[in-house]
Amino acid sequence: MEPIPTKTGTTTLGIICSDGVVIAADRKATAYYVDSRNEKKVHPLNDRIVVTTAGAVGDLQFLVRIMKAEIALYEIREGLIPVESATTLLSNIMHSNRYYPFYAQILIGGYDDQPHLFSVDAWGGAVSGENIFVTGSGGPIALGLLEAEYKEGMSCKDAAILAARAIRTARERDPYSGGKGLDIAIVDKNGIRMLTQEDIEKLR
Repeated sequence: MEPIPTKTGTTTLGIICSDGVVIAADRKATAYYVDSRNEKKVHPLNDRIVVTTAGAVGDLQFLVRIMKAEIALYEIREGLIPVESATTLLSNIMHSNRYYPFYAQILIGGYDDQPHLFSVDAWGGAVSGENIFVTGSGGPIALGLLEAEYKEGMSCKDAAILAARAIRTARERDPYSGGKGLDIAIVDKNGIRMLTQEDIEKLR
């Protein structure tokens, strides 16, 4: 008998802004059924770097724990880690497991001397150079709205409004995206600001 594939999904995105980077994700976790409607998928790694997680929850939680520990050790020795160095660290961890890869796709957004945004795949491939990245089953739906309405040089406030709209649009059309509310983080020269659900409702 053929095994029944586990269908999972999510919507996460990142947007480069004139004054920082916006990271956002839905909250639905699925595994044959809705496993959780309140799964956190936006995780700060330190005071200036945030990741979004899409894929197998166990793999993602493990990677976040490892990254937090390694970054803390780095910063004890060297000081604040650059966003690009944190991305290289994650890329190396994932590439070293390429024969038994983590079921994960991760966005890294952060701010050091300027805003940065990277997408890292399950084999450790790190991609940058774009102002918008999406992951997950609802990503293509969100990307349509983002590409139509994103403007280079837009503020973090305007990007947060656009991110909320894109996640809500994906939730309307992708059955594996949704949950109770959504998470949005703004990272700029002042650090990370996680928007409350009240803040997000005001973005309407």
